[in-house]
Amino acid sequence: MSPAGVIEAAPGRRPGHVPPRRTGRAAALSAGLLAGLGVLVLLTLVGIAVGSRSVPLSTVVDALTAPDGSTDHTVIRELRVPRTLLGLGVGAALGLAGALMQSLTRNPLADPGLLGINYGAALGVTVALGLLGLSDPAVYVWFAFAGAALSAVLAYALGSAGRSGASPVRLALAGVALGMVFHAAASAILRMDVATFDRMRFWLTGSLAGPTPDIAVRLAPFLIAGLVLGLLLAGPLNALALGDDAGRSLGVGVGRTRVLTAVAVTLLCGAATAAAGPLWFVGLAVPHAVRTFTGPDQRWLLPYTVVLSPVVLLGSDILGRVIAAPGEVQVGIMCAVVGAPVFILLARRRRLAAL
Repeated sequence: MSPAGVIEAAPGRRPGHVPPRRTGRAAALSAGLLAGLGVLVLLTLVGIAVGSRSVPLSTVVDALTAPDGSTDHTVIRELRVPRTLLGLGVGAALGLAGALMQSLTRNPLADPGLLGINYGAALGVTVALGLLGLSDPAVYVWFAFAGAALSAVLAYALGSAGRSGASPVRLALAGVALGMVFHAAASAILRMDVATFDRMRFWLTGSLAGPTPDIAVRLAPFLIAGLVLGLLLAGPLNALALGDDAGRSLGVGVGRTRVLTAVAVTLLCGAATAAAGPLWFVGLAVPHAVRTFTGPDQRWLLPYTVVLSPVVLLGSDILGRVIAAPGEVQVGIMCAVVGAPVFILLARRRRLAAL
């Protein structure tokens, strides 16, 4: 070490020099993220244009920039724009929640659906609507948060019971079992009230068509808070990936990071499920696909997931409207149809290693 206390550079390398390979990789990932944003913007415009009555993209642009009060412009601004914005928020929320859960638990099978968190939130909403008659989204979203948090705690408690502790397979099995229990309980409540069942049957499948613009506005603060908090946890989660002791030595509060991650996941899953119902595979398949080219670095993994998850959700929603025009196939069904084969392909091409 030099007298100034600075580590000497390796022979032939200037102090502070960044290897070209590292800068080249960062530039490539930045370019890829910008490309993903471009695809997301394009799909957003297509999602606004496609429906029971398709309109040209030029009309969509005119409706967004210079509305004239025509029927097409009114439909676009009052129905399709809120639906598309909701799809953006729900997709980003579920994808980020899945990535956070996989990182925190070091479980490659962690997913809001697979661990039963979505169904816990769905049960909370069902209790609020079916038993208590609470139809205000600002009220029943708290039941969704409570159900999501309860499901997460129970899944971890069941999956980690015994001497062997928590493992990816045990956590997945506990989550699936809890999800089925919550789903059965919600179904039993809905069978007691036919009117509530008719109102919620599309929501339980997973749909972006049911929520009103008012619901999107009311749930937006929770989604935004969860997204911001989740993205800010990239650095601490990178440190914890080295182990709890290494994380502490790097100045990371292990307990605080876990609590904040749990809060972010609860906000994301609760708000997304309250808005669109329980959706599968977005939070499971997208982080795995992203990890194949970003690696485990959360500073790239989380932003990529936030951008590409809405791409998958909006693409599935558009596909569901196209194949069943003038009707539509609910996005929850399309996400399962699209996401399951993708995840199977990823699992066959690349081992599911512990994170």
